[in-house]
Amino acid sequence: MITLIILSGLGILTLFAQILRFRKGLFPVILVGLAAAFYFTSADYNSNPQPWFSSMLDFNHYAIAFSRSIIIIAFLWFMMARNYFLQETSATDHFALVIFSLVGAVSMVSYNNLTMLFLGIEILSLSAYVLAASDKGNILSNEAGFKYFLMGSFATGFLLFGITLIYGVSGSFDLHTIQQSIATHQQPGMVLIGILLLLVGLCFKASLVPFHFWAPDVYDGAPTPVTAYMATVVKTAAFGAFFRLFYICFPDMISQWANVLWWIVVLTLFIANITAVRQNSVKRMLAYSSIAHAGYLAIAIVSMNGDASGRAILYYTLTYSISTITAFTVLYMVARNSGREDFGAFEGLAKTNPFLSFVMVVAMLSLAGIPPTAGFFGKYYIFQNAIATHNTGLVLLAVIAALIGVFYYFRVIIAVYFKPEQSSIPITVGGLHRTVLFITTLLTILLGLFPDLILQWI
Repeated sequence: MITLIILSGLGILTLFAQILRFRKGLFPVILVGLAAAFYFTSADYNSNPQPWFSSMLDFNHYAIAFSRSIIIIAFLWFMMARNYFLQETSATDHFALVIFSLVGAVSMVSYNNLTMLFLGIEILSLSAYVLAASDKGNILSNEAGFKYFLMGSFATGFLLFGITLIYGVSGSFDLHTIQQSIATHQQPGMVLIGILLLLVGLCFKASLVPFHFWAPDVYDGAPTPVTAYMATVVKTAAFGAFFRLFYICFPDMISQWANVLWWIVVLTLFIANITAVRQNSVKRMLAYSSIAHAGYLAIAIVSMNGDASGRAILYYTLTYSISTITAFTVLYMVARNSGREDFGAFEGLAKTNPFLSFVMVVAMLSLAGIPPTAGFFGKYYIFQNAIATHNTGLVLLAVIAALIGVFYYFRVIIAVYFKPEQSSIPITVGGLHRTVLFITTLLTILLGLFPDLILQWI
């Protein structure tokens, strides 16, 4: 609860930064605030779980673990995005939107009531809609924000219909009351329809096929730092909420909804990976890559296995997000230097900037799931959990899809190291960007060697 208070206070303070004339000192204040939020979140780890607001929020070990992960990702993202947003006169507004969206993200991983799930999703989504359209001079950014808003509002309707039906059956929004009602009452038809409607709404938020059509255009049109935020913090919160809902409420009906989600996962893995192969833009390729990784994460929900699934999702989302921030940071600097976002812009990068080349290669290897990077163990724990629940066929299909994914990740590596350089103009890397790239690359390798550093959080 202290985490939400700190983040809310930090967001309000950020709104007044322009009026109180400390805009230049805002960035270190935000980093200190996030560090304080992480500290107080961690301090609650060894205490008894405390329900808040009539048990609408429950900060148990699961919520604390995902909140810590979200704060870490946000901290790294602010370091990555600082220079971009401080060029804008409305930087304080942008930073405030991001901080308030973090309030929604933390609510999404700590809710114990469907009302708080809806509020958390909307707080996060409304901020993301505005951020996607924040580059007002770019028509693609305007289109991205408009499309995200329309499609997001439509998906929210499905979510609300699902919540309504579940409430009609159970007479409560409380997750544990819903679970007990489903276990003791025989209304499987109405419950199943409600679950499927909830599934549609959450699959949209997680960008799973066939509810993914918004993602490539929104990711491509939004400013690169905003795309990085949506692909990391938003996706982590979405899967945290997804897992929490189905793990607590619907374990007794897993045989019905898991079959539907099984096909969604298969479609996501193959459509996203095959489409990514066909892309010429690295940014759009990373958008389809994000959709594919959503498919791998959804395997852990299909193969629901208690805390083991929670640990797998936590580890995967954190390590994937760290590598994604690395990739988007390099993409942002390359695009700023060359004005291009295609694979050709990366050709010969090893000769002009060996540091950027190395960190980009580590990020690509991690996203592809190549050992000893953290991305390998992310897939390993997802697949291990699926095999333990007798989903071996799904794992085999996921491995084939992952092999397809290796192709487009290695396209970047080949362009960086084995293609002649397109520009002799060196790319300058500022101290802050160099720091964040060093941290994310170190974490990618370190968490690959010592995965228990994260797995022990749950």
